[in-house]
Amino acid sequence: MTTNATAETATSFQQKLDSVQAFVMGHVKNSNTFSLPYLHIELPVYLSMHALMVVLAATLLIVLFGIVYRKRDPVPTGITNLLEMFVVFVRDEISVRFLGEKDGIRMAPLFCSFFFFILTMNLIGLVPCFAAATGNLSVTAALALVTFGFMILGGIIKTGPIGFLKGFIPSGLPWPLAVFMFPIEVFGVLIKAGALMIRLFANMLSGHMVLFFMLGMICIFGLYALPVIALGVLVYIIELFVAFLQAYVFTLLSAIFIGQRYHPEH
Repeated sequence: MTTNATAETATSFQQKLDSVQAFVMGHVKNSNTFSLPYLHIELPVYLSMHALMVVLAATLLIVLFGIVYRKRDPVPTGITNLLEMFVVFVRDEISVRFLGEKDGIRMAPLFCSFFFFILTMNLIGLVPCFAAATGNLSVTAALALVTFGFMILGGIIKTGPIGFLKGFIPSGLPWPLAVFMFPIEVFGVLIKAGALMIRLFANMLSGHMVLFFMLGMICIFGLYALPVIALGVLVYIIELFVAFLQAYVFTLLSAIFIGQRYHPEH
């Protein structure tokens, strides 16, 4: 009898563990179901959960900057003042600092778009029943591909084909070493774009998985796991900070990498 009870307990525990794992993976994977309490909406085949979050983030930004933002106010207040603070920070402390005054002003819209778009997707992922699109490798790959395009095409337009190729060879390097350094530097451009993609994806995915597994412990261990709620709240606060941090880091690294190709002499 004791053996049967032990086996039933182990089976029940495994079932709870499987349910929690299925819930967590269902939240972080790119599914075609939008789930709310007591409501499951099947999305069209061409529209996945993460694609829906991308569209939602873009829509929110259009509404925010196109309707809520009051550009004509002589003295910005409220949300307009908050948005302008972030815009000025990205323009002056990221774009202009790493690309110079002329190119920095010209490229500021790109980096502002990076920052606000990534930040919005990160914050949407923290809303219950929603998902973080930046936890999808395809989304971060698309963002990194934009940066890669500006590094290559923008660099060629800025410095010319010959100047662009010369930028891969450090000034004053003897030619025997230049033969080895050139392919390494070219490969480094691919590595930088890949690092942008993996860094954002891994940080957002891992943070959400840790948070949901913590909350899932309550379903597995019951009242014994109640202290985990406090830890989960702490992790959630950290995730809020990470949402801003990862948007900043992606924008910063993009500016540095593009600046290196625009101004290889520096």
